[in-house]
Amino acid sequence: MTDHNEICRMDAVTIAQQVRQKKLSPVDVVDAHLARMEALEPKLHAFCTPTPDLARATAKRLERDIAAGKDVGPLAGVPVGIKDLVCTKGIRTVSGSVAYKDFVPDEDDVVVERLAAAGAVIMGKTNVPEFGYSGVGHNPVFETTRNPWNLERTPGGSSAGSGAAVASGMCPFAIGSDGGGSIRIPSAHCGLYGLKASMGRVPLYPGTKDERYPGVSSWESLEHIGPMSRTVADGALMMSVIAGPDPRDRHSLPAPSFDWMKSLKGGLKGLKVAYSPDWGYAAVDPAVRRIVGEAAKVFERDLGCVVEETNPGWDDPYNAFWGLVALESDLKGLRAMADTHAAQMTPHLVDFIRRPWTAEELTDAVVTRKAVNNKMWRLMQTYDLLLTPTLAVPPFPLLTQGPEKIDGRIVAPFQWLAFTFPLNMTGQPAASIPAGWTDDGLPVGLQIIGRHLDDPLVLRASAAFEAAHPWKDRWPSIVPS
Repeated sequence: MTDHNEICRMDAVTIAQQVRQKKLSPVDVVDAHLARMEALEPKLHAFCTPTPDLARATAKRLERDIAAGKDVGPLAGVPVGIKDLVCTKGIRTVSGSVAYKDFVPDEDDVVVERLAAAGAVIMGKTNVPEFGYSGVGHNPVFETTRNPWNLERTPGGSSAGSGAAVASGMCPFAIGSDGGGSIRIPSAHCGLYGLKASMGRVPLYPGTKDERYPGVSSWESLEHIGPMSRTVADGALMMSVIAGPDPRDRHSLPAPSFDWMKSLKGGLKGLKVAYSPDWGYAAVDPAVRRIVGEAAKVFERDLGCVVEETNPGWDDPYNAFWGLVALESDLKGLRAMADTHAAQMTPHLVDFIRRPWTAEELTDAVVTRKAVNNKMWRLMQTYDLLLTPTLAVPPFPLLTQGPEKIDGRIVAPFQWLAFTFPLNMTGQPAASIPAGWTDDGLPVGLQIIGRHLDDPLVLRASAAFEAAHPWKDRWPSIVPS
């Protein structure tokens, strides 16, 4: 039997290959990751609803199927965490809310169906802020999720538990969702790769589509579901399973003409790459500016690109983004919920729900999104890729919504997310990839943005940067050696 710690350091591609080739037992894989969970969960609180019995039963079934010569799928035996905003049939889905503390869905989300059919092993539900309306990892129901790199810092959110779980080796990859950066935020703060593919590549249902779920049913034109992983190849592997059309999501795209895994291959020599360190207006921590600036140089020095510093030229769309969130939230259902549970809900969420939004604010948000999109496509006529920091700051202390001051400037609580949410407004593909670490050992992310629907180039650029600037063997000190 392979050593448990050795198994927990394997990537998903390796686990799946070795399980299918009968070199590694899916039962041993699950046992190793459950042992890691047992050791680290009391410190990290990544999984709000672990499912060890389900994981063991799945692994035993896979082992029998492999012995019988059955096709067990491309993810056979690979442990996966499922974000607690994503519905799982028969598994509690709380969404960080007291109102849903006993909610058990009667159907799976599309991505959960597809992961299970591909042989992945669900390890449980990963923790989130209430309904995902924050970029951090605390809520009124469960213990606060902590960052494996520093237990006194946030892992980011809203896919907080997914970030902490993957960064600590409790599973090689996990599902995140991203309505304003929630795949990319914890990926940046936890030293992971996180991919928000083009809008519609991965179908969403029922979490953002079904009127039976007030609060959870929202953000239809902003939300993406996607992978968080320790390697770019693992992200592509998950995308090869979860992407593709589904009639339950009217925004889902036709099957792509490219192969997700083959997209990792090839160089970048001669590509024109834009680099924006601050969008022209955002406050950015000096350490982030330095680390991401050095990462951008890798594209020119090591990968043969032509890198030019520029900005898209839009005004800060922060207020418009929240107008879009309001427009696509079930405010009627949320307000009824707040009438009953407000004292037990996250205060800023209650304020958002009860704010008297005007028609002009909502239509201004739509008009602003169009303007942002127009600025972006014009910029991308000139450039193949756009690079920015993923976040304006490194991981900050727990139990806050964000720093009040960045680089000497007083900022609103969510201004540290300045680089992520505009890409939800445009819907184009964007990934966070580890750019480096601060002097005190905290991860910093680089955001790689592609043209409309150009997911293959984002993956190819990610793989090229990973090869030139590897990180996968760097683990938090909390992880056993």
